[in-house]
Amino acid sequence: MLSIISRTLAHYNQSTAPAFVVGIFRILYGIVAFQEILFLLYFNHLIFDPIPYIDVEFPMIPMFLCLWLVVAGCVMVGYRSQSAIIANYIFWLVFVNFTPMQRDFDGGFDLFMIGVGFFLIFMPIGRAVSVDNLLYKLQFKYKDTPALPRTVSALSLLFPVLICLGFLYFDSAIHKLFAEHWRNGLGGWLPSSMPYYVSALDLSWMLNNETLQKSIGYLILLFQFTFIFLFYRRSFRPIFLFVGAGLHIGITISFNIYPFGLGMLSVYVLMVPFSWWATLADKLIYKTPRLAVFYDGDCPLCNRTATIIKHFDVLQGVAFKDLQTQAGTAPQLQVYDEKLLLADLYAVDLQGNVFSGVDTYIHIFLKMRYLAVFAWIMRLPGVYHVARAVYRRIADNRVRNVCDETCMPTILATSYPTDLYTRIFENYAQQRPKQFRNRMAKIFVVLVILQLNSSIHYGFLYRFYDLSRVESPLANQARLLSNSLLMLSTTFLGITPHALYLHDHFEGYEDLFAITYIDMYGQEQWLPFISEQGRMLAPNWGRVHSMWANIAVTPNINSDRLSKFIMKVTAFWGNKVGLDLDSAKFMIKHKKIVSPVQWRKDLRKDNLSGDWRNIGTATWKNKHYQLDMQAIK
Repeated sequence: MLSIISRTLAHYNQSTAPAFVVGIFRILYGIVAFQEILFLLYFNHLIFDPIPYIDVEFPMIPMFLCLWLVVAGCVMVGYRSQSAIIANYIFWLVFVNFTPMQRDFDGGFDLFMIGVGFFLIFMPIGRAVSVDNLLYKLQFKYKDTPALPRTVSALSLLFPVLICLGFLYFDSAIHKLFAEHWRNGLGGWLPSSMPYYVSALDLSWMLNNETLQKSIGYLILLFQFTFIFLFYRRSFRPIFLFVGAGLHIGITISFNIYPFGLGMLSVYVLMVPFSWWATLADKLIYKTPRLAVFYDGDCPLCNRTATIIKHFDVLQGVAFKDLQTQAGTAPQLQVYDEKLLLADLYAVDLQGNVFSGVDTYIHIFLKMRYLAVFAWIMRLPGVYHVARAVYRRIADNRVRNVCDETCMPTILATSYPTDLYTRIFENYAQQRPKQFRNRMAKIFVVLVILQLNSSIHYGFLYRFYDLSRVESPLANQARLLSNSLLMLSTTFLGITPHALYLHDHFEGYEDLFAITYIDMYGQEQWLPFISEQGRMLAPNWGRVHSMWANIAVTPNINSDRLSKFIMKVTAFWGNKVGLDLDSAKFMIKHKKIVSPVQWRKDLRKDNLSGDWRNIGTATWKNKHYQLDMQAIK
């Protein structure tokens, strides 16, 4: 078995994939991380303070979140990619394991982001679509820039999909089999009908179609069970790509846990067949450049300008030509003397029109297409004149000099900078191919064992056979070993049970709570947290939703836990709406809903309707909190 795995992994390592796919994956992952850190900054007092704005236990949290935001920005643009992705991985580990972020505010995807971030460390994320790539090119004169690697090992793309999606889906499918509403094909329908979980988008027209809902439910089960066995086959990949991406797009727009949907969607870019990228490029990339730009090949500033523009000209609409050697190829420029030509950037389009200075940049942006908005802005009255003055000042003050080691140094070794991917998947794989494939096979087997330990521990033993009640040395050792492996795999690889939205979550989920407050005029107002329908309002989504809908309010409500989170919500949002917590009063409202395991029409509408009744008050006196609430019947 090990030899089969090693040969398979060696085959995929020898296969190649476009390098820019990994760059796009890095950008999408960085965007998801960046927006989540912004979310943490906005809610930092709610999440990290024992009592929001009153008892601030972690005053340095905003500073570290800002540092993490910078790191995520570096990941997104591909600046110092290897160091940035390692720092990002460490930040996820620290915040998840040493703050209340995971215990009380589990966003449902923190461990997923840790797992994906771990594999990104070993991927060539800076090789394409990155600032690192540009900085490497800027060490050379434009015409002397060496060709950069355009392909990477397909194995580096396979592993994140296999582990982060394949293992997750299979584990999740195992747990779903123990939930009655999932067995009835209603796994997507039930949470889509629960007020705390739905977005503002009304999908009742879908939810009221029983056949469609059951088809979607059973499709999810089939998809998750078969994904890990078939996704890598060429004939099945488009099917799994469309079904999986469609499901996660549905999660993103229909539920208020959009970070989870977006995080999962980012990995799907690795599943797009490579031939589709080639077809897309053939449709979008110009066959011939639409603009020829002439520059002074001995000018350092001109060389850098040409390199930067060419780096971002992904559609290849602009061609740069050295005036020192190729001015004769443009008859339209013969009317200009040599000094004028060398003083500006000149461009000629396919119609023979000549542009110079700021107009050259305007037409460069137009030909690049995706930057056309900057061209339109630069054409605005006032903006154009300022841009022309700035350009003229820079162009007139530049010193024309021969570009040598004093003005544009080149690196001593012209090879592309190495990272962990280069050292492992290229250098080591080429120097010791047998050892490489054997070790990769062993690593894969270890990952399989870690996932099986989690799935068996929580999917079967936890449900049917509690090892903690078995008194025997063998059972004790097995339990200790399993727990130790779970702690390591969950902490560092994000391998965790995916028992989401099962029967133990929704069975008996019949109570909704909302909070209003008394304003300075004595009028009752709804706190911007739960709407009058019972929906959670933006931006209280993601991990704040998880805090309220999965921990504070459950089928078995714990009064102490509910009181704790009412305290945190009233302190946080009371401050946000301008209430004085020296004398603030909040009303606790309650209404009943139903969560059946059999389909019924208009369940979403029925659960969103209904009357609230006051069941208690939360008061703040001199920044001390007190909750008076009657028992729920």
